Amino acid sequence: MGLHHHHGHGHGHDHSHGHHHGKGANKQALLFSLIIITAFLIVEVIGGFLTNSLALLSDAGHMLSDASALLLSLIAMIFASRPPSPQKTYGFYRFEILAALFNGVTLVLISLYIFWEAYERLLAPPEVSSLSMMGIAFVGLLANIAAAYVLMRGDIKNNLNMRSAFLHVLGDMLGSVGAIVAGFLMWKFGWYIADPIISIVVAILIITSAWRVTKDSVNILMEGTPSSIDTTQVSSALGEIAGVQSVHDLHVWTVTSGFDSLTCHLHVDDDVSSYQVLREALEMLKKRFGITHSTIQIENSALFHAEMMCQSGPNHVDARDHHEHSHEHHDHDHDHEHHHHDHPHEQEDSHK
Repeated sequence: MGLHHHHGHGHGHDHSHGHHHGKGANKQALLFSLIIITAFLIVEVIGGFLTNSLALLSDAGHMLSDASALLLSLIAMIFASRPPSPQKTYGFYRFEILAALFNGVTLVLISLYIFWEAYERLLAPPEVSSLSMMGIAFVGLLANIAAAYVLMRGDIKNNLNMRSAFLHVLGDMLGSVGAIVAGFLMWKFGWYIADPIISIVVAILIITSAWRVTKDSVNILMEGTPSSIDTTQVSSALGEIAGVQSVHDLHVWTVTSGFDSLTCHLHVDDDVSSYQVLREALEMLKKRFGITHSTIQIENSALFHAEMMCQSGPNHVDARDHHEHSHEHHDHDHDHEHHHHDHPHEQEDSHK
């Protein structure tokens, strides 16, 4: 009797439960918000040169960073929709995470620059044309509200790339609100120190959100476990399946936002049905943890792979106990259970 050495793939990729918006809605939201921001940016640059207003041109510089972030996010999403290839077996999904990381880092740098400028202005508050500043800030606020409203129609909750783009616009929107408040205080009371103080408050809000996006992006690129999943619980749940002796080589990671993957080895009793264990494991992972892309290797006493630098489950059996068995069976049958590969990204491409 050949060893059942299964690589079971649970690919019923239905992420619709976690996503209320498809990639199409995300692309549309990014494109419309990019048009709004770019249109206002052009108006602001022309207005800045005609009125010789430095405040207008500096605000245009901030808007330019927003437009760049939105364009980068849109390009990343277009790249991510490209199909996998023999060289890029996961496709280009990670491009979205790279864009999110870049956007997060630029937000941090912008915040640090605001801190430095605010520090210098606290030491010597300059006189500001408050009424012009309020007018510019108000128009900018309207443009950012429109862009933020459009982006909210996309998946800013689950999609890291969309969230980073939204945070850019939100940061600029907060800046506009702060500028209006500071302009009013300077116009009414002559409190020119209000400008750097409010800038610092806004910068703190921006850098907090930016740090979260940057940290999440790095965690995904480092193949870290998704924050929503506890691998100890996953391992325990797999170990509770009838016939499973131990769980090892367990890995859970995120390919891109909303697309989590799992691989592991299950050591089972010799007399149990490998396919039954596999079926139960795939169903449990989908129902309890929302993981629909799983590759599970079933092993018994005839073959036990020692793990190397991999996470082990709480019911892990020492590989040395099975060392002698691994030398007894060099040739074994590989029975593969085939599941329909139906990934959400592919589904959407087929509907287009």
